[in-house]
Amino acid sequence: MTILDAFLLSLVQSLPNTSLFVGQKILTGVADLFGGIILLAIGVLIIILIVAAAIVLLPAIIVAVVVWFLTGSFLYAGIAFLAVAVIAIVAMADD
Repeated sequence: MTILDAFLLSLVQSLPNTSLFVGQKILTGVADLFGGIILLAIGVLIIILIVAAAIVLLPAIIVAVVVWFLTGSFLYAGIAFLAVAVIAIVAMADD
């Protein structure tokens, strides 16, 4: 009887270390899956917003670079960027 008890005790103690015990692993896998999907969706939305902002501000960036090349002044380039950016944002808001 002692040998059987020892065998059963060793079997019970080894269950959490084997692939037969999957209760906690399934929950962790599902949580990792949903967490990964949520983080992927957030990342895609951030990339879309950055690209959309770059497209809207592209004319302002081009004008600022041209003004900077022509004058060599960051002040004038900044003023030109702000002026064109405000015009672009107001034009997008009217649509």
